[in-house]
Amino acid sequence: MTRPFRFGVNMLTIESGREWRDKCRRAEGLGYDVLLAPDHLGMPAPFPALVAAAEATERPRVGTFVLNTGFWNPALLAREVATVDSLTGGRFELGLGTGYVRAEHERAALPWGTPKQRVDHLIRTIEELDRLLGDPEHLPAPVQRPRPPLLIGGNGPRMLRLTARHADIAAFTGARQAPDQPEGTLTMLPSEHLAASLTTYEEAAAARKEPAERNILIQRVLVTDDRRAKAREIAAYGIGLDEEQALDVPTLLMGTPAQMAEQLRERRERFGFSYITVLDSFMEAFAPVIEELKGS
Repeated sequence: MTRPFRFGVNMLTIESGREWRDKCRRAEGLGYDVLLAPDHLGMPAPFPALVAAAEATERPRVGTFVLNTGFWNPALLAREVATVDSLTGGRFELGLGTGYVRAEHERAALPWGTPKQRVDHLIRTIEELDRLLGDPEHLPAPVQRPRPPLLIGGNGPRMLRLTARHADIAAFTGARQAPDQPEGTLTMLPSEHLAASLTTYEEAAAARKEPAERNILIQRVLVTDDRRAKAREIAAYGIGLDEEQALDVPTLLMGTPAQMAEQLRERRERFGFSYITVLDSFMEAFAPVIEELKGS
């Protein structure tokens, strides 16, 4: 089944309430379907930012992309989720991940844990959210039943199996921990590595009644008339891609708006990515691509 495209923008900065509202309205006007907030220290607190985004706009949904689950107690998170879903009129989508930056946990005086412990906590959180928000007696109550749509982001084998079991939206990061670098330093995955992750996910998701929507985060949107020259430039940055890989990797878009639209159509066919997210620094650059893909 080919899903229609959806477009999200991950909004990383806030200068004032007025600036935030204006940026949200601008994103709506450019055609974005989902306004997203991350969950990192030094960036906007996601839940109040999303309520303000929904108040400033009419059409887009709002969501976390993604919550650092190690920051959250499941019962308190259930209260936040239900409240935001109510205040936004059922426009909320919940994105969860394990977190990948040790320094943020240390700054917050929260345990970091092993990869297994972080995934275990995510599993407990999902199970508790399903239990609490699915309980008709739980207050506050979410508008969407049994809970808002769940996006899970990750790329390790255990995370992919977890995503296959629980997620309404499967988000593929297209990045991994850089070898011999501080935790939280990422390098980009070439297409063949991402394809292997998709194979693991698809095997785990084979028994699902309904397929999950698939999301990819585009790291850079580079408008150019010479894709190969731009790919050589990217390869020189040392982010784990050579020139040919930079031309093909789903986490980069390079070219004219028409060329980038064609890249997304091809990647939807090859990988199933129909929900496309960009960072707010590329919000304007990506807008003509949305226009090219309108209705497809």
